[in-house]
Amino acid sequence: MAAQPQPAPPAVEARFVDLCKELGLGEGVSGEAAALLDEVKAALLAVPSVGGRSAKDAEKLCFAFVLYCAVKLKGRKEGSGVRLCEILKGCKLKYDDFFKEMQQLGLKIEKILESRYGQDWEGQLELKQLEGLVNLLADASRFYRKAYNELFSNASTDQEPGLATNTPDYILFGWYLFLMLRSRSPELFKDLVSCIHGLVAVLAILLIHVPAKFRCFTIEGSSHLIKQTEKGVDIVASLCHNYHTSEERLKEMMGKSHKAVEDFFGMKALSASKCKTENLDKIDTDGLMCFKGLIDEESFQRNLEKLEKLCNSNSWEGELDLKLFLSNDYVPSAENASGGSTNLGCSKRAFETLASPTKTIKNMLTVPCSPSSPASGGSVKIVQMTPVTSAMTTAKWLREVISSLPDKPSSKLQQLLSSCDRDLINDVTKRVSIVLEAIFPTKSSADRGGSIGLNCANAFDIPWAEARKMEASKLYYRVLEAICRAESQNSSVNNLTPLLSNERFHRCLIACSAELVLATHKTVIMMFPAVLESTGLTAFDLSKIIENFVRHEETLPRELKRHLNSLEEQLLESMAWEKGSSLYNSLIVARPSLASEINRLGLLAEPMPSLDELVARQNFHVEGLPATPSKKRAAAPDDNTDPRSPKRLCNESRNTIAERNLQTPPPKQSHIVSTNLKAKCQPLQSTFASPTVSNPVGGNDKCADVTVQIFFSKILKLAAIRIRNLCERVQYVEQTERVYNVFKQILDQRTALFFNRHIDQVILCCLYGIAKVCQLDLPFREILSNYKREPQCKPEVFLSIYVGSRNRNGVLGSRHVDIITFYNEVFVPAAKPFLVPFITSGSRPEDKKNASSQISGSPKPSPFPNLPDMSPKKVSSSHNVYVSPLRQTKMDLLLSPSSRSFYACIGEGTHAYQSPSKDLAAINSRLNYNGRRINTRINFDMVSDSVVAGSLGQPNGGSTSLDPAAAFSSPSKKRKPDT
Repeated sequence: MAAQPQPAPPAVEARFVDLCKELGLGEGVSGEAAALLDEVKAALLAVPSVGGRSAKDAEKLCFAFVLYCAVKLKGRKEGSGVRLCEILKGCKLKYDDFFKEMQQLGLKIEKILESRYGQDWEGQLELKQLEGLVNLLADASRFYRKAYNELFSNASTDQEPGLATNTPDYILFGWYLFLMLRSRSPELFKDLVSCIHGLVAVLAILLIHVPAKFRCFTIEGSSHLIKQTEKGVDIVASLCHNYHTSEERLKEMMGKSHKAVEDFFGMKALSASKCKTENLDKIDTDGLMCFKGLIDEESFQRNLEKLEKLCNSNSWEGELDLKLFLSNDYVPSAENASGGSTNLGCSKRAFETLASPTKTIKNMLTVPCSPSSPASGGSVKIVQMTPVTSAMTTAKWLREVISSLPDKPSSKLQQLLSSCDRDLINDVTKRVSIVLEAIFPTKSSADRGGSIGLNCANAFDIPWAEARKMEASKLYYRVLEAICRAESQNSSVNNLTPLLSNERFHRCLIACSAELVLATHKTVIMMFPAVLESTGLTAFDLSKIIENFVRHEETLPRELKRHLNSLEEQLLESMAWEKGSSLYNSLIVARPSLASEINRLGLLAEPMPSLDELVARQNFHVEGLPATPSKKRAAAPDDNTDPRSPKRLCNESRNTIAERNLQTPPPKQSHIVSTNLKAKCQPLQSTFASPTVSNPVGGNDKCADVTVQIFFSKILKLAAIRIRNLCERVQYVEQTERVYNVFKQILDQRTALFFNRHIDQVILCCLYGIAKVCQLDLPFREILSNYKREPQCKPEVFLSIYVGSRNRNGVLGSRHVDIITFYNEVFVPAAKPFLVPFITSGSRPEDKKNASSQISGSPKPSPFPNLPDMSPKKVSSSHNVYVSPLRQTKMDLLLSPSSRSFYACIGEGTHAYQSPSKDLAAINSRLNYNGRRINTRINFDMVSDSVVAGSLGQPNGGSTSLDPAAAFSSPSKKRKPDT
C-alpha cells in the first residue's frame, strides 16, 4: 500500500492568524494586519534572487513588519497595547535581525503603505529612531555589566553569560534603578553620554550601599579607586577618572538619583558621614548620601520586586522591553549594535570599522592615561575602543578643550571680520544663534505645539540643548578663525569678504560643528542627516567643508575624524546623488549636456531657505538679521541655485579622505584627472560661490567646474579604495586597474548613470563587466557574496536600484530592480564602449567559434548540426524531459556572439548567477527525483519571431549585426557621451 502523502503545511494566512491570536490582538487590528498582509505578501515573501534569505526567514520578517505597521499606524489609535518587543518575541527575531531588513522591506511596499497610511508612514513608524535607541541601550548595558563585574563579585561568572536568570540581584537592582531614573526624566537620556553618567551614578550608589564583602577589590591600593583625599578615597573623582565622566555632571546625576529614590521608596537621604557602616571605611564621605534600608538583607528583595514591577508597567518607551537589555535575548550582538544608528548611519556596523574600508586604525587603540595618574606611571595603556569609550573620550575633549573657549569670536577673529568690506561681526554672531536654535531647539514642546517623542527634536532637555549650542558655537568660532588665517595666507585670495559673507559656507561650518557635538554625545533624537534638514543644506553642501574642517582643527580626536570620514563616505557614495541635491545645480553649469536629463528627472535642489524662514520655523524674533538669499528673488552670488531651473518635486529626504594614505591606480588621460591638481589649489570662496560665477582665481572656468572637479576627484579616490578591496576579496587583484579605468570613464562620460544611485552599484557592475569580457570564472553571485563582507554593504544596494521609466501617459515614474536587471538593462548599453577594449583576442567570435563546446560540464553539441530543428525533442528514454533549442533567428535577435560575453544571461544558471557545474547537478538531481509526480503539463508553445523582434525594437524580425558595438547601441540612435 502506497504511503500516504504528508499533509500540506498550513497556508501563510493561517500561520499569520495563529500569530495574531498568540499575541492577543483585537479583531480590528488583526483584520487590518491581515488585509495589509494580503496586499504585500507577494512582494515581501518572494525570496530575493540575489543574496537572499530563506523562505522561513522571509516569512518571519514579513509577519513582524506587517504586524508592527498595522499596530503602530492604526492599532495605537484603537488602544492596542502590543509592543514591538512582543511582536519580535512571537516571530522569534532579535532586534538587529529586524532592523537590518526593515529599510529594504519598506522600499518594496512603499506605495502600498502610502496609499493606506499617508506619505508620513515612515515618520510615524519611527524605525530609525527605535534602532538608534536599541543600539544606545545595548551599548549602555554592556558598559554597565562590564563595569559592575570590575567592582563586584559575580556569582555567574562561570555560567552562561547574559542570561537574566543567572544575573546577581545587585546588578539587576542597579539596572532597574537606572531605568527608573530614565522613566522620570526621559529627556535627559536621549544620548549615550548622559546614559553613561546615569550608570556611573548608579555604580557610585551601589559602592556606598552594597556590603563590602561583595566587592572584588580592597580599598587599600585599589586600582579602581585611585583618587585620594586626606579623609580617604574619593569615590566620585575615582569613577570620573576611570570612565572619563564629568565630575560636576556626575554629582548632578547622583542628586537626581537620590531624589528619585526618596520619591519612589519613601526614604530620606542621609549624609554618609552620619552613617557608620563597614561599607564606608576609608572612604571620604563628604558630599555623599546614603539610605537606610535600601539594600539591607531584610528589605532588599522587597525593594527589588518593587522596582521590577515599576519597570514592567512603565511604557514611556513602550515598544521595547528595557529589562531584556541586561541579557542577550532579542538584543543586538556586540558587533552589530554599535555604529551607524546614532549619528553613524547603519545598524550592522561596529564602531571599530565605521563602514570605512580605508581605516588605518586597529580595533585596539592606544589611549594614553593622564600623565598625572599614579596608575599610569607615564606609560601608555591599551584600551579596547568601544562605542562607550569613544563617546566618553571625545566628550572629555569637548569638555576640556572646547568648553574652555570664549563664547564669542576671539579678538583675532573679530579683527578679520571687521576688516572686510563691511563689518561682519554682528552678522556672524546672529547667524550662529539662529542656525543653532534650529538644530538644538530650546523652546518647550507646548510653545511649538509638538509633543515629546523619538522623532521629535523638541524632546531635548532645555539645559542640555543650551549646553550643546554653546559647545557647537565655540567649536565653530575656533575653526572659522583657523580657516580665515589659512585663506588669508593663500596667494590667490586678496579679500576674505566673498567667503565670509557667503551664507552657505557659514551654515556648512555651523552644521559640521553641531554634527560633531551630536556625534560626541551619540544622541538618538538628532541623527544624521537631521542636521541638514534643520539648516536647509544638502549633502553635497556639507561634503565641501568636511576636509577643510579636519585640516584646520588639529586637536580633533581620532574618533571624530573617523566619524567625519564616515559621513563623507555616505555623502559621496549616495546622498549627494539623491534627488534634490545641489550637486545637480552645479552639474548643469559644468556639464551642460546633462541639463536635459537632470531637468527631465526633476533632480535640481530647491533654493536654500533664508534665515528669516529659519526664524519663522522657530517662532522667535531676532533683530537685525544678516541679508540672506530668499526663494522669492534671483539667486545671489552665495546662493548655490540657478533661478531659471525648476525646483525639485520630491519630499524625500567615515578620518577624512584627506587623511588616507592609499594611492589610486595610475590614471590615464582624463578631463577629471588633468584638472585634479589645479582643483586642489582652489580657495574656499571658489568652492562655495554660485555655480555660474567665474572662478575668481582666473581662467575661463566657472566655479561649478571647480566644485565638480573636486567632488569627482573624491569619488575616484573612494571608488579606487573600494575596487581594490573588492578585487582582493574575489582574488583578482590584477583586474583592479581595469575596473577602475572603466569606472573612471563612466564617471567622466556617462555621469547620468550615477543619478539617484549608489556608486557601489556601478562598481559591482564594472567588476562583473570586466569579468565577463575577460572570461574570468567570477559569477555575480560570488561578487555579491564577497561584497556583503564589506563594511559599507547594505542589502538595498544590490536589491533595489533605481530605474527611471514612463507610463503610457508619458508621466515619469520609477521602479527599483535588482543588480542583474540593472546590469543588463541599463549598465551594459551605457558602458559598452568602455568594456569593448578589454575583450581578449581569444574571446572574439572569429577566434572562438567552437570554444563554448569545450567548457567542462557543458552539454555536448548535436552530432547533426545541419539538420533542421525538431522542437521539442525528447532527450530521456525514462523521463518526460524535452529540449526546445532556440531558433537561430531568435538567437541573433537576442545577442550577437560577441555581445554574449557582456550580459548576465538568464540561461547562465538554474539559479541566479550559479555556475554551470552546479546547474547540471541541479538538473540531474531533478531527473533522478523519485518522489510523487505532479500531474501537470509543460507548455511548449513557441514565441513567435515577430514578438521577440518587437520586444527588442527590431522591425520585421530582422537580425542584429554581429559587430560588438552594434549589440549595445540604441535601436533609434547612438548614445552620445554626456560631455
